[in-house]
Amino acid sequence: MNKVSLEIIGLTYSESSTGAYVLILGDKNSQRRLPIVIGSAEAESIAVGIEKHKNGRPHTHDLFIRFAHEFGIEIMEVVINRFRDGVYYAMLVCKQGDDLTMVDARPSDAIAIAVRLGCEIYAYESVMEEAGIIMDDMEKQEADETEGDLINKSTSKTSLDLLDLETLEELLQEAIDNEDYQKAAQIRDEINKRK
Repeated sequence: MNKVSLEIIGLTYSESSTGAYVLILGDKNSQRRLPIVIGSAEAESIAVGIEKHKNGRPHTHDLFIRFAHEFGIEIMEVVINRFRDGVYYAMLVCKQGDDLTMVDARPSDAIAIAVRLGCEIYAYESVMEEAGIIMDDMEKQEADETEGDLINKSTSKTSLDLLDLETLEELLQEAIDNEDYQKAAQIRDEINKRK
């Protein structure tokens, strides 16, 4: 099967599903987009992974990576391999020694792991044909104007909504230490909003 190389374009709150987020993946070689609705916990984990933020306590995805590492399992790539009845399916391609194994996973979990490891993310061409959205030039221009905010998770209002208070306070201290006062102000505002 032909695979399409994807990148994370954005992560935003879903207007149509309460408590859900939309992860937008983009074909690296075209204007096709693959929108996937995910839960808030998975969205937070992806945002934390993109940030490369080290939490005091590991998230489930961090634990999975540590477990794989301890047993000599290398996670090679993530492949979104099916789209059936409005649901996406994915697999982790793993290698242990000379053995290659495919492990079924939800796309959101697989991508949360991929962003932590820097793994490639793919979708089969058949998935892109069935569920992908082709953006016309006007939509692409509008998306390009907003994607900067979506991709830059450190300053994105959307991504700050995903993080818990403990993580926000750690990010605030990190921003202050790095003298990134604009980022610190945004994080402070999010913390104050919750108190």
